[in-house]
Formats: sequence, C-alpha cells, structure tokens
Amino acid sequence: MIRLFTAIAIPPEIGQGLLPRQHGIEGARWRPLEAFHITLRFVGDVQEPAADDLDEALAQISAPAFDLELARVGHFGEGADIHAVWAGVEDSAPLRRLQKAHESAARAAGLKPETRVYTPHVTLAYLKKPAVPEVGAWIQTHNLLRSPTFHVDRFGLYSSWQTSAGSVYRLEREYPLL
Repeated sequence: MIRLFTAIAIPPEIGQGLLPRQHGIEGARWRPLEAFHITLRFVGDVQEPAADDLDEALAQISAPAFDLELARVGHFGEGADIHAVWAGVEDSAPLRRLQKAHESAARAAGLKPETRVYTPHVTLAYLKKPAVPEVGAWIQTHNLLRSPTFHVDRFGLYSSWQTSAGSVYRLEREYPLL
C-alpha cells in the first residue's frame, strides 16, 4: 500500500512569506517549508496497481498553466475539534477546473469519489485540542494575508509517510501544464 495525493507545490519564495506566521498557537505542529502545497485530490492508501492507473490517468490531463495567489487564513474544525490552520487560495477558475480533472482521473483509476467540498488551502499547522481563543487571535492577526502572484506550470503525485515528526511527502511524479 502507498498513501498518495496530488498537489501543487508552493514555490519557496512564496512559502518563505508564510513561515513568519507560524507562531502563537501553543502545541501547534507547524509544517516545514518543503511540505507547503495545495492539495488537488487526496487519494489515501492504495495498492500499486491502482497507483499506476492513477498515474496514467493524471498523465492524460491537458490543462493550461495559470497564476495563483494566497489570500486570508482559516481553520478546519470547530471548538475543541479545530485540527488545522491554513492559508487560503484566492478563487481561481483554472484551479477549480484542474481539481475537477483530478477528481475525474481518480474515478477513471477506480477510486471512490471525494465527498468533501474542495477548499483549496496550504496547511500551516496541525492542532490537537487547541485553546480556541488562541486560534481566534491567530486568525484575526493573520487574516489579511495576501501573497504575491505565482505561476503554476505543473502538478505532482506525492506519497505521504508518517514519522515521529509528522508526515513527510515525496514527489513521485510531476506532470506539466501547457
């Protein structure tokens, strides 16, 4: 079994602008620069043949390159169940089309449909039972986040490995955009 997801890597110069925001929530497990990405499709644990089928389906995606911008911050979960804080992605029709193409590729590879609403974001930290006022203060402090525009000309298929320090991601294959 291999744990997979598809994503757009955040350029280091954009990620550098996120690092100074990684403080102010006790117990947060802040993500390192090399882990910053925008997930297009979480796949989960699959057998090698399904991973090969997904790779073939992803290679068939034909989409133009486009520009993106990060804007605002937020969190997933409510109250004591808040489990992550993130930087959002400015609304983008090309990103939505690319994400839908990834969903179609996953289905073509025989994977179950994703049932969650797609919320493009860059996870900055994972949280475990955080103090809600701290999270609220962090969001209020950083909610005007806006990155410079960056160009997206590829996406990747990544594997995810659990370690004692958290998840580590490895690029398995990269796919160009036109």
